[in-house]
Amino acid sequence: MTNRMILLAALVVALAAAPLAGCSDDNDEPGIEMPSDNTFTPIALTRAQQDLVEASNDFAFNLFRAVTLPGKSGASPAGVAVSKSIVLSPLSITYALGMLNNGAAGQTQQQINNVLGYGDKGADAINTFCRKMLTEASTMDKLTNVSIANNIYMNTGYQLLPDFLSKAGQYYDAQPETRDFHDGKTRAVINRWASDHTEGMIKEVLSVDDFNADAVSYLLNAIYFRGIWQNKFNKSETKNETFSCGDGTQRQLPMMHQQHEFDYTENELCQTLSLPYGNGAYRMTLLLPREGKSVDEVLLSLNAQNWVQRHCIIRNTAIVDLKLPRFESQTDVTLNKVMAQLGMPYAFDRSRAEFPNFCNEPTYIGLMKQVARIKLDEAGTEAAAVTVVGVEFTALPVEPQHVTFHATRPFLYVVSEQSTGTIFFIGKYVGD
Repeated sequence: MTNRMILLAALVVALAAAPLAGCSDDNDEPGIEMPSDNTFTPIALTRAQQDLVEASNDFAFNLFRAVTLPGKSGASPAGVAVSKSIVLSPLSITYALGMLNNGAAGQTQQQINNVLGYGDKGADAINTFCRKMLTEASTMDKLTNVSIANNIYMNTGYQLLPDFLSKAGQYYDAQPETRDFHDGKTRAVINRWASDHTEGMIKEVLSVDDFNADAVSYLLNAIYFRGIWQNKFNKSETKNETFSCGDGTQRQLPMMHQQHEFDYTENELCQTLSLPYGNGAYRMTLLLPREGKSVDEVLLSLNAQNWVQRHCIIRNTAIVDLKLPRFESQTDVTLNKVMAQLGMPYAFDRSRAEFPNFCNEPTYIGLMKQVARIKLDEAGTEAAAVTVVGVEFTALPVEPQHVTFHATRPFLYVVSEQSTGTIFFIGKYVGD
């Protein structure tokens, strides 16, 4: 095995402070005007495809726990301060690794399959899932902007193998580009691609220290999301209030406020609230721990199975007195150790990695990182992946309960697509 490397960069972003067309800037009217031809049509999945979604969501929770919860040393293996706010896009990692996985073989490929949750279903199952989301996610809601893009940059002297090249185009719409990485321009070209596919929100995914001019290749995925609340917050209702931060301190934060009917459920561990965007195809799910409970306890309780169960239960509605901080978070995290810890160490080991179907030279992953950002305000959310579950009742209507949901302490949030439950973004906010 040579010292040549594949440098894998997974890029994710949530964008868009500006409201979308058809919505006012001043937020004086909380509701939005729904286009007549913007009916929500669920993504149709077979049972096998739904199993893939559940596998992808299991990976999402496992990844977020691995990054945010401290190990025996008391620190995250990703080097992230566990007391800080963080946002990740597991789906973006699935795309970047899924694309590269077509070049893997043997134990390396099996480990990647297992970590992503696909096991014996294999690389083709990942490809099929990624293709379906890539082609359909952007068409779900005319008031929500969702885009997924992939690309591959190859260093001169290296060539992608024909089968890998075919699958990169067929399933991921990737258009590989060969460049001389020693030309002094390639890093800027890669960062410009990142900026172009995130509406300028992420201007640098590879720093000077990250970039290796001797690398074989950089594979990139970008996910962009911009959603307007179905029921916007009125800016005049936003006031500074006390937020109890994750480190035990308190600070004044702009707290948005509204009272409206939302999908809601609760248990002894947390309150769960669902905030839809646009026509309801995407939504943000908020999980607020009970007093005396922590976000870590809530996170440890989550998996793909009870996530589905939670969304069956959350179809109950309530009149909610909602307070939610206006905030912005950004995460820049190297994932080599995290992904190895989750079960795919061979891919990062130059003596064990097997990527014989990738290019004309033996390779391994030298760098895997993600840059993610989310911005939440009165108009909506700049981020990606809203888990939106349909609010359809077959039982007789009942008088909704009245509840209080004041997010004045650390909470978790998930952005996902409703009909499949696919998680695009998952994060926690602790007040920093």
